[in-house]
Amino acid sequence: MGKDVIVACDFSSAQQVFDFLDKFTERKPFVKIGMELFYAEGPQIVREIKKRGHKIFLDLKLHDIPNTVKKAMSVLSNLDVDITNLHAGGTTRMMEAALEGLMREDGTRPLLIAVTQLTSTDQQAMEDDLLIKEPIDEVVIHYAKNAAKAGLDGVVCSPLEAGKVHANCGEKFLTITPGVRFADGDIGDQKRVMTPLQAKEIGSDYIVVGRPVTAAEDPVAAYNRCVAEFCD
Repeated sequence: MGKDVIVACDFSSAQQVFDFLDKFTERKPFVKIGMELFYAEGPQIVREIKKRGHKIFLDLKLHDIPNTVKKAMSVLSNLDVDITNLHAGGTTRMMEAALEGLMREDGTRPLLIAVTQLTSTDQQAMEDDLLIKEPIDEVVIHYAKNAAKAGLDGVVCSPLEAGKVHANCGEKFLTITPGVRFADGDIGDQKRVMTPLQAKEIGSDYIVVGRPVTAAEDPVAAYNRCVAEFCD
């Protein structure tokens, strides 16, 4: 898969997400299904959106003991998603176990991505709340290296860190970057953000865009603007 814009469908019901997706009559966006929608509607929402022809990033951020994550990934592997994820903070062994669980009998699996630090976390929050004193970019790279060592396909990170991740883990190691906003838009509760064009220039492989598209007056136009800035 090449560069792409992933739209975060952070809705609370199937009807809301279908009303949104019905607006796209030409290009079908890559869709992120997060906790809110998945917990509201269950696995069936994944199947329904897949039937509509969308690629899916299932964003549940698993983080538990290795055996529990392995079993959960085994269940998720039966859903025809393209990408899923977990927290890199769950240790290398947990990430290795997740890969084992995700592998299907035919040898295929979705891409598995690790979350390094959430884009709502800044240096002060990391130090005060998590008692991690190292610079946040060093922490992100350390987690990314652990994910690469475990055999994962890439990480979720801030676009500010995408270039450094590639420099340390290789160009084929994917970077999926939320925290993307238009230059003239509101950054909301995100701390470490970039525009789609800046994310492209710094080396992000995928960008995740939520409210700038889903809450736009014209979501299709906003999505097309993202694609034009990031992919073209």
